[in-house]
Amino acid sequence: MEPRFATAAETADWNEKILANPDGGNVFQGTDFAEQKTLGGWKPRFVIAGDIALTILEKPVFGLGKLWYLPKGPGVTDTEQLAGLLPALRTFAAKNGAFAAKLEPELAKTDETVSTLKGLGLLPVHPIQPNFSTVTVDLAPSLDDVMKAFNQKGRHAIHRAERDGVTVRQAETTDENCKTFYDLLAQTATHQGFAGSIRAYEYYRAFWQRYADGGNGQLFFAEFDGKVVAGAFALVFGNKSTYKDGASVRVDGAYGVTHLLQWHVMQWAKERGSLLHDLCGAPPSDRIDDPTHPHYGIGRFKTSFNKQVTDYVGAYDVATKPWHYKLWAKFGERLAKRLWRQRHGDSWY
Repeated sequence: MEPRFATAAETADWNEKILANPDGGNVFQGTDFAEQKTLGGWKPRFVIAGDIALTILEKPVFGLGKLWYLPKGPGVTDTEQLAGLLPALRTFAAKNGAFAAKLEPELAKTDETVSTLKGLGLLPVHPIQPNFSTVTVDLAPSLDDVMKAFNQKGRHAIHRAERDGVTVRQAETTDENCKTFYDLLAQTATHQGFAGSIRAYEYYRAFWQRYADGGNGQLFFAEFDGKVVAGAFALVFGNKSTYKDGASVRVDGAYGVTHLLQWHVMQWAKERGSLLHDLCGAPPSDRIDDPTHPHYGIGRFKTSFNKQVTDYVGAYDVATKPWHYKLWAKFGERLAKRLWRQRHGDSWY
């Protein structure tokens, strides 16, 4: 499983190689995401290690070398596959100037798995992508059966929104529609207390238009009384789907707006081959009923589609140059993130 950089011919159909990974591929390992991250100073590096394709994002860190980040990767399905890949990846990263590699494999979180990862020398860190704990919906059955699997609250909300006159439509990612969605997102962020974490409009517009133009993304608007009151941007990659961004405002006279919106997203995703829809983030399973959790309300909404919360192991760092990594972990990462935010008004990751 000796890693090597992919050839130009191999990168020409890179998404197909990602979809052929043992985990069935992940949209955040695809080429669209890699190209999107160049806007934040990352350089895509496409690597092949045995039968696994790795999309690696590389960013220089002054005085330390390069950080490698594998968003939602590598595409393994168990710790045995990861253990087989790790020694060669560690050597390959160090050889190419990386002092650390950040991994986010979608492995189910169990005590045994966490213990194994620790034994492999992996260092737990805060995840970058939001769905390290999430709620998924099985889209393989018929739409009627998918609906029947929702709990009573979810089904009631969808039907109530329809009776109240809420409508959902697919929207083109024109500059005007992107601005409408961004304004809604900013309004939602302010209301829910995370305004400081959203990116600049230009980043979101580029993301939405990139995926829509490539046929893997769709913007949705929910409307009530002629006004856009909720929006979502959905993604499909292989037989999996998710939604990247969602926003809504509370309106009098309409109940279940976001439930109906998400139901339309699921129908669109199923039509395009999705068998599993990821609602992209929730409180972890052991805190899903904790009202003090900052995302308690989000968790209640998402578990109305499926009460089961899926916990993944999250993110781990591989320290390829221990002394350099120690400096990074102690103060380098915090400094880099702060300076990047000051200079670019955006997230380092």
